[in-house]
Amino acid sequence: MNSQTLRSAVQGPAGRIEVLTDAPSLPDGAVARGVAVIAHPHPLFGGSMDNKVVQTLARAFVQCGWQSVRFNFRGVGASEGAYDEGRGELQDLLAVVAHSRAHAASPAGVAPLALAGFSFGAFVTSQAVAALGPEQAPQAVVLVGTAVTRFAAAPVPSELHARTLVLHGEQDDTVPLADVLAWARPQTLPVTVIPGVAHFFHGQLPLLRSLAVRHLTAVAATDV
Repeated sequence: MNSQTLRSAVQGPAGRIEVLTDAPSLPDGAVARGVAVIAHPHPLFGGSMDNKVVQTLARAFVQCGWQSVRFNFRGVGASEGAYDEGRGELQDLLAVVAHSRAHAASPAGVAPLALAGFSFGAFVTSQAVAALGPEQAPQAVVLVGTAVTRFAAAPVPSELHARTLVLHGEQDDTVPLADVLAWARPQTLPVTVIPGVAHFFHGQLPLLRSLAVRHLTAVAATDV
């Protein structure tokens, strides 16, 4: 993403996981707000941590003072293993979360967590929120183009609704808006719809970034 991007690896359940980390610019002595782990689109359809939406989300988190962590699911790039229909990918995400939180500087010891994902990555992120439970609940969640059509996205706990941003394009031809609304409706979970936008947010990445920044700024204000 920039010249300061750190490339590293995390040991996951299927082997090495390729990771990219970006840190925010902070005053001397200050530490990042926490760690934001961002999950990419479907591995079998060209999804990777270099996806433009994933990079845009990473920039939004860095702008808001978070350390952003992107990674390649098993079988993508230099990450070992093979595609596992979301099951193994959830374990990959949880392994990156555990490693990143443990190694991030934080006065509290374990760094605060934010989670985000795009498309297949948003589905996996929803499953990660459920797996982490209330004890390890993220401070902020951003789900973009959530893959609910062919995957069973987990419901967002009601106590996290105010901290969760669900973004979807009105003209998404990969995950129809109606399917996302059908997933969100029983939860009474708000969905922010961007008119005229398709799945990959072509030409609207600055808007995506600004909406994510607005959400993260609002969440930070509630924590003061």
